[in-house]
Amino acid sequence: MTLNLLDVSLRDGSHSVRHTFTVEQVREAAKGLNAAGVRYFEVSHGDGLGGSSLQYGLSATDELKLIEAAVAECTTSEVSVLLIPGIGTKHDLEQAAKLGAKMVRVATHVTEADVAAQHIQLSRELGLKTAGFLMMSHMAPPEKIVEQAKLFESYGAEIVYVTDSAGAMLPKDVTERISALRQNVQCEIGFHAHNNLSMAMANTIAAVEAGATYIDGSMRALGAGAGNTQIEVMVAVLEKLGYETGIDLYKLTDTANVVIAPLMQQPQEITGSSLILGYSGVYSSFLLHAQKAAKQFGVDERDLLMKVGEMKTVGGQEDLIYEVAQNLMR
Repeated sequence: MTLNLLDVSLRDGSHSVRHTFTVEQVREAAKGLNAAGVRYFEVSHGDGLGGSSLQYGLSATDELKLIEAAVAECTTSEVSVLLIPGIGTKHDLEQAAKLGAKMVRVATHVTEADVAAQHIQLSRELGLKTAGFLMMSHMAPPEKIVEQAKLFESYGAEIVYVTDSAGAMLPKDVTERISALRQNVQCEIGFHAHNNLSMAMANTIAAVEAGATYIDGSMRALGAGAGNTQIEVMVAVLEKLGYETGIDLYKLTDTANVVIAPLMQQPQEITGSSLILGYSGVYSSFLLHAQKAAKQFGVDERDLLMKVGEMKTVGGQEDLIYEVAQNLMR
């Protein structure tokens, strides 16, 4: 089975560094990923194309400049972008394609694949490798995942991702969802993990064993919450399990240590708050917003995250965190 590893350091990692990537940082990371033989890597604001805003966090550098810089370093690797309908537009996607992006993952909440039809269709028209990205997949049972995946497939998606945005899944949850897709859709299947419950690697292996052929990771686990599956470790584990990744482990590790480690604002670890993200099923990118709101209103960020989890909030509701924090203060 051929596995396609996709690095998300320059997109999911944007959350962790508060969207401060520079052109030079992206250029150096892209150069290293290309040299290591990583087939795809993602570049954009943490919330995808068009994400730079007061609500989601302003980018220090225009993401189109970052995409352009990454593409310039690619000889064998290809640049992917994320697009969330309602945040990114068809125009944003056309601009990314003009700059040389070769793949897009169109992301929706796990029950809202129908909002992505026009974006997926445009992506295919532009000649991009096209994936549907079902965020917060822990919030829907396998049969719902299959229903939504079939919608993505009908629009033209070539890959459908089960996305553990909250890092809330256990290996059995992943196996159930990936297996259900494998039995019911013709397109390829991907998996994206977060490490909030320290399950990212175990969940990734479960996904591969159940039939996923596209697997996400990030260097030094750089990503929202407690981060993603650490891609350099993933390569080593997969090869020990007998899978061919085609990736030069030394070159990938060198890029992680020399380029990514120095730009990290804090170690990517499971803190009390990131643990609560996974425990309560809260979107991983909510962590920094919750920390800011908790400090502003003088409340325990764990209580804040638990309350947000009880409300079953989804991506795009970051502004609600501040309202909840204000109510907890009373």
